[in-house]
Amino acid sequence: MQLLKVTLFATLALTLGACQSLFQADPNAPISAERLAWEHTQAGCQGDDCPLVNIDTLSFAEEPALNSLIEHELLEMTGDSPDAQLPASLKAYEQAFLQSAEPGWNSYLQAKVREQHDGLVIIELSSYLSTGGAHGMPGRRFINYDRKLHRALTLQDMLLPGQEQAFWQAAQLAHQGWLVANKLDQDPEFVKSWPFQPTENVALTFGAVTLKYAVYSIGPYASGHPELKIPYPRLNGILKPQYFPGRG
Repeated sequence: MQLLKVTLFATLALTLGACQSLFQADPNAPISAERLAWEHTQAGCQGDDCPLVNIDTLSFAEEPALNSLIEHELLEMTGDSPDAQLPASLKAYEQAFLQSAEPGWNSYLQAKVREQHDGLVIIELSSYLSTGGAHGMPGRRFINYDRKLHRALTLQDMLLPGQEQAFWQAAQLAHQGWLVANKLDQDPEFVKSWPFQPTENVALTFGAVTLKYAVYSIGPYASGHPELKIPYPRLNGILKPQYFPGRG
C-alpha cells in the first residue's frame, strides 16, 4: 500500500511538471507593453506658444531591465550638448525644462515597439527638441533587446568576430541602392556633399537589417532620417547565425 502511494505521488508530480513545461511562456512570442503618455505645459502659461513637454513611452511588466534602458536612452536624447548632465528621470527632465523654457519651446520624447521576433524586441526611440531657430532637432535611436540575455545588443554582439568591416561594406552597397532608388546618384553635388558613413542606429528588423541615420548625416535636413536596408542573405558569414530571423 505504501509503495502504491509513493508511485501515485511520483506519477502526479511528473504529470504536473509536464503541464507546467507545456504552458511555459514561449520566449519567442511577443510580449505586451503598457503605454505611458502625458503632455504638460508651463505652469501659469496661456496661449499657443506655451512651452510644453510631451512624453510617450512604454513599460514592460516582464522586462524591467528594458524599462530602465528605455528611460536612460530617452534621457540621453534630451542633451543639447556633449557635456550635458543626464537628468535623474523623465519627470525630473520635464520639470527642469518647463522651469527654464521660453515661449515656443517644446520637447517630444517617444518610445515605440517597432518589431518583435525571434526573442528580440526592437524599440525605436524618437525625440524632437525646439528651442528657437528655423526648426527643431529630431533624433532617432534603436534598442535591440534580447529577451534570452535580458539586455540590449551591441553591433559587436550581432556580428561574427572580425566582420565589422565587411558589415560596413554591405551597408555601403545599401547606401548606393538608396541613392539610386531616390535618383540622388544623378546629382554629383549631392553625392560629393553627403558621402556614406556608419551609424550607431542598427536594428535587426525582420525583413532586413535596418540602418537609420540622423539628419545632416548622409543628407540635408529635408531628407529626414534616411533608412538603409541590408538583406539578410548579404550578411551570410557576417552576422551571427542566431540573429537571422527564423534561426534563433
